[in-house]
Amino acid sequence: MHRSTRQLTDKEMREFIINGYVKISTDFPPSFHENIRQQLDTMFEVTGNLGNNVLPLIPEIQEIFDHPTVHGAMQGVLGENYVMHSHRYCHFNQQGSEGQNFHKDSYEGDEQIRRHRCRWTMAFYYPQDVTEDMGPTAVLPGSQYYETGESAHKQPDLALTGEAGTVTIVHYDLWHRAMPNSSDKKRYMLKFLFIRLDEPQIPSWRRDTIDWNALSNGEESEHPELWESLWDWYNGKQNGTTNGVSRAEVDMLIESLDSDSERNRLNAAYRLGRVGSAAVPALKQALHSKSDAIREYAGYALSLTGASAIPTLIDAIQGTDDAVRASATFALADMGKTAQEAIPVLTRAAQNSSPLVRRHATEGLGLIGQQVSEDVDLSGAVEVLTTGLRDDYHSVRDNAARSLAKLGTTAEPAIPALVAQLEDENRYVRFHAAVALKQIKTPAAQEALFNYLFSSRWCALTTNNSAY
Repeated sequence: MHRSTRQLTDKEMREFIINGYVKISTDFPPSFHENIRQQLDTMFEVTGNLGNNVLPLIPEIQEIFDHPTVHGAMQGVLGENYVMHSHRYCHFNQQGSEGQNFHKDSYEGDEQIRRHRCRWTMAFYYPQDVTEDMGPTAVLPGSQYYETGESAHKQPDLALTGEAGTVTIVHYDLWHRAMPNSSDKKRYMLKFLFIRLDEPQIPSWRRDTIDWNALSNGEESEHPELWESLWDWYNGKQNGTTNGVSRAEVDMLIESLDSDSERNRLNAAYRLGRVGSAAVPALKQALHSKSDAIREYAGYALSLTGASAIPTLIDAIQGTDDAVRASATFALADMGKTAQEAIPVLTRAAQNSSPLVRRHATEGLGLIGQQVSEDVDLSGAVEVLTTGLRDDYHSVRDNAARSLAKLGTTAEPAIPALVAQLEDENRYVRFHAAVALKQIKTPAAQEALFNYLFSSRWCALTTNNSAY
């Protein structure tokens, strides 16, 4: 059980939205972290890196993530109902290493699907003091919204040094790397993943104001509409629209969706999204572009536009071009409860011949379905998600299981299929099936989950020298 939390402040949430990370410290004694470090030494010497099994091997690590400061910060960026993902890894940066190039991580068990709204995080934990010469993790602050290395590298790099017990929570898409280790010391960093289950409805940090602009310290805003729209999303409210925008400005912004500058494309997309219905006809045309980039940024804008864009996106999903259908499905999914009228269309799209369309539709049914009115019938969505658990593509199965988890008790009819997927060939589909059973909460779901966990439990004490 978590202890009382230390919540993030408005200033810390603002910095997370802009920079993509929040750095915090725990107050365990040095001996606590030293014990973990020594156990990591033993792991590498005896078995090598055990990857996902590092937590059952060293269960004390869980106390780091249960710490009130870490737990409170994670609640701030992922909501109160977040989950520790089953993927974790000990990154060992040995003496004399040359480090890594900056990169974004791929999503475990999924395509590399990038969303600006933060639904996945990583947490980097140091079990020893780390100075810059020891090869700490470095990040490019603010780069989580950039897809190209060219744009990301325009951001100044930052070495995440710190004392033992330092934890840095980062937006999953933040560009990062291991720096060269020129010291004579080993450097361990434990990377854990976390996922959001509930879309924001109220702030989950210590909020003092709802006005994003009131938090400004007067600096030039690089992505004003993007950042403010994310603040609004975190506060559980629909973005406002910009009044008095001329047709000429809309046309200029549409042209900027094809700009050579990724920064300009982002700003144009989010500006268009705040224009509202006046921009929808031009965005509809952009959504049908042959250019992947133009479709992508038109999708961001239409998703932000909200209700007035839903008919355009629904029409696109029912078209014949797989690329357009995928972009439209992706955009609808990001709208959350605003798009509840699109559930029947997404239910059909989840059976589409295109794996990418099915992937986006299964995710969307969870993101939207968890927030719909009580009178909305989700039985068809649950049925198609249950079918999705047997899809040939693991990314579809993974999203189907995670969406069923987000639907909670509504997903009760899926229990038998979820139990079957506890033996899926993909380890992360198994994990999300288990999460779904936990979220359904019925006695039958809990019994199935406990039976699975007891039979699959890995014993950290069992070795060749101590078999029983």
